[in-house]
Amino acid sequence: MTLDISGLPADFCWGAATSSYQIEGAADEDGRTPSIWDTFAATPGRVANGDDGAIAIDHYHRWRDDLDLMTELGLNAYRFSVAWPRVQPDGAGTGNAPGIAFYDRLVDGLLERGITPWATLYHWDLPEALEQAGGWPQRETAERFADYTAIIAEAVGDRLKHWITLNEPWCAAFLGYASGLHAPGRTDPAEAVAASHHLMLGHGLAVQRLREIVPDAQVGVTVNLYPITPVDDSGRHDDAVRRIDGIMNRWFLDPMLKGSYPKDVLADLAPVTDAGFIRDGDTATIAQPLDFLGVNYYTRHVVGAGLWPGTAAVRFQLDNGLPRTATGWDIDPAGLVDVLSQVQRDYPSIPVYLTENGAAFDDEVVDGTVHDADRIDFIQSHLASLVMMRDRGMDVRGYFAWSLWDNFEWAEGYDKRFGIVHVDYETQVRTPKDSARWYADLIGTHRAGILGT
Repeated sequence: MTLDISGLPADFCWGAATSSYQIEGAADEDGRTPSIWDTFAATPGRVANGDDGAIAIDHYHRWRDDLDLMTELGLNAYRFSVAWPRVQPDGAGTGNAPGIAFYDRLVDGLLERGITPWATLYHWDLPEALEQAGGWPQRETAERFADYTAIIAEAVGDRLKHWITLNEPWCAAFLGYASGLHAPGRTDPAEAVAASHHLMLGHGLAVQRLREIVPDAQVGVTVNLYPITPVDDSGRHDDAVRRIDGIMNRWFLDPMLKGSYPKDVLADLAPVTDAGFIRDGDTATIAQPLDFLGVNYYTRHVVGAGLWPGTAAVRFQLDNGLPRTATGWDIDPAGLVDVLSQVQRDYPSIPVYLTENGAAFDDEVVDGTVHDADRIDFIQSHLASLVMMRDRGMDVRGYFAWSLWDNFEWAEGYDKRFGIVHVDYETQVRTPKDSARWYADLIGTHRAGILGT
């Protein structure tokens, strides 16, 4: 396919994204305490092959070379996450100077190379001490999150101006506390719903702290959105679509962008919880004005009504006849148009960045090269969807490839490779894949077009 980026603005953000537990390693160095993912990964049977992030890709020690590689690829932005247990061990008290110093060096190193730092404050590595005190189902965790935000904002906010409060609160709440597939591995539906509220409350409190400490900051939040479509157009699956769109998309977008929870989802959740954790004033705190919305997009969900009496009300159609990634997810760039169109149609106008988009494939290094044409096609087709949305009037301002490197992929361990840069986990050698070179050429083409060369 031909990708026309000539209409993208000069300040379009070309970036790549990572997260702390997936890349940093150094899990017990410089005062860092365990996170829920350290504990989860140490529990037999939780993570494929018994893998963990104790070393990961050793970015904590190799960050300078890693930043040089970003420069080589022409990135103008880098989205990383801050490890809460590295900055504020045990989630309480004053900051940990050696841990903060790492991010201080990282921010300076990025700026020296002309790369804009984007920090995510929470990408799932809750300090284990806070989980032992009840975790995200407890209101106090939201308050502790605001305190942690203040610590890192005071340390680097004079230079770091792009902040994302949460990454994918749906995953943190429902995979962590309902299905048990992610840390902390709990399976209590009522506590999962409470966790989702307190994550968003923590978001609102963190935005308030950032506005106080870094008044010129650009502040947003990142949600993972899915277009939800029925298995057929008979109409009998419409309620299944409503339910899944409600709990995956609207449950988070409505309070953060409209200032209220969707009434139909509250009704759906009534058999699980009375939602007594929602206090007066909470939705106003959650609905802090934002400078942008981060959207992570990977695939579409196709759902239908349950087939048999007494079974679950919703079933997911797993085979939709589309090509799939190594994780079994459909490759569906049209879904990105659908979900962004929903945001454009149903919510107040807000600038949007695609803060994660990428795919895992079964990459192999052959003669020092990784030929990953499928990943190039994936990125190119999704960028075409972004261009389409800009043509339809949406204020889309940037794209962050997920992920910059192969890394620890949560419960999948090191089995799935999302990176545009290959990492040999035994030697830590980084090898840019064809997709990295293609992305660098694309960025250079855009830059050259802007400069008229």
